[in-house]
Amino acid sequence: MTQKTWNVLVTGGAGYVGSMLVPKLLAAGHKVSVLDLYMYGDDIFADLHANPNLREVKGDLRDPKAVARALQGCDAVIHLACISNDPSFELNPDLGKSINFDCFRPLVQAAKKEGVRRFIYASSSSVYGIKDEPEVTEDLPLIPLTDYSKYKALCEQVLAEERAPGFATLILRPATVCGYARRLRLDLTVNILTNHAVNNGRITVFGGSQKRPNINIEDMTDLYVQCLQYDDRLIDGKTFNAGFENHKVGEIAEIVRGKVGQGVEIVTQTTDDLRSYHVSSQKIADELGFKPVHTIDDAVQSLVAAFSAGRVPNSMTDPTYYNIKTMQALNLQ
Repeated sequence: MTQKTWNVLVTGGAGYVGSMLVPKLLAAGHKVSVLDLYMYGDDIFADLHANPNLREVKGDLRDPKAVARALQGCDAVIHLACISNDPSFELNPDLGKSINFDCFRPLVQAAKKEGVRRFIYASSSSVYGIKDEPEVTEDLPLIPLTDYSKYKALCEQVLAEERAPGFATLILRPATVCGYARRLRLDLTVNILTNHAVNNGRITVFGGSQKRPNINIEDMTDLYVQCLQYDDRLIDGKTFNAGFENHKVGEIAEIVRGKVGQGVEIVTQTTDDLRSYHVSSQKIADELGFKPVHTIDDAVQSLVAAFSAGRVPNSMTDPTYYNIKTMQALNLQ
């Protein structure tokens, strides 16, 4: 099959998922524009600066001029940029709303005006809220419990309203992403536990019975690359969960200890927050043939290797590994 090549804009391309996705898109032959504030450093893609197919725009998603500049010549968008996760959002709810929701429709409309033919939106599996069903499928009602999730769900609605002939839209609802990337986050379940196991010799688990759906960053980024290859008829107007393993937090701690060493102590503490999330990714397997192949074990292994190689200095103290600490340090408005 002939590979389609696109001129693709990745918003938030210098973030955790974007930092692994952008090199993969370039390797697949696409031209890539990145729109990002570069809060975690300007040198994320230092090794790629000589690549003529990479264009970096340092700018704010809320600035129409920056958006227009970034969209120039693009025919596809992968929209990753957002204030990610509940604690970061709650730090400044007005800021969160302005970035995650208020500028979303203007971005979509600007993309259509520029001639973009495919728009892929990274929503979140948290839009479902807490469900009693053993398998949380895409046809269940959305009952978001937090403002972060609520605005993710509202953006899905906006994208559905803006869908038009020649402007194919796709919504992905990723589980929690895990594993090593060049712009690393250490504020996500698997990554937190691995960091503490390697560098403290001790993991604290709050509760432990809660289920958390995860997907390895290798699979998540491979999926975004693959979504540029599917025919419109397979994806246009569709919504898919993207997860792999639904493990209890206590089980994840055991997986981590299995990789790091049996000397790691696991301390369990009680918590009032026993929210359990579990998603089914059967639909994306059935309709698109996408099945993740990288496990939580693999994610832990990638992190352990990075720590061993000295690629994650000052992992307990450097704010760049923690979204909320970086936002506090920068006083982003």
